[in-house]
Amino acid sequence: QVQLVESGGGLVQAGGSLRLSCAFSGSIFNINTMGWYRQAPGKQRELVASIARYGSSTTYADSVKGRFTISRDNVRNMVYLQMNSLKPEDTGVYYCNVASWGGIQNWGQGTQVTVSS
Repeated sequence: QVQLVESGGGLVQAGGSLRLSCAFSGSIFNINTMGWYRQAPGKQRELVASIARYGSSTTYADSVKGRFTISRDNVRNMVYLQMNSLKPEDTGVYYCNVASWGGIQNWGQGTQVTVSS
């Protein structure tokens, strides 16, 4: 089991920036991918960005390309999401996710991001 703790959410005006952080611990040796998902009210949870634990492979939702950057620190067991040029449609609960070999996924408790217009 992997434990995940997110931080960094909050209220920001459109055009502003936020940085989300996720600390992971526990059975981390099998983790192969880390990512951020979000869920807006009345909508399904969607992938925002993901990053391979080793190497440079990243994936972004089209809606955030050029504005968000995912990064990781394998020494500190952290994954980050730098969000710039935020838009009201970026509002939602953001969840940290890690996927391990064998298809096991673990989720954080979520952190609220609200972007006002």
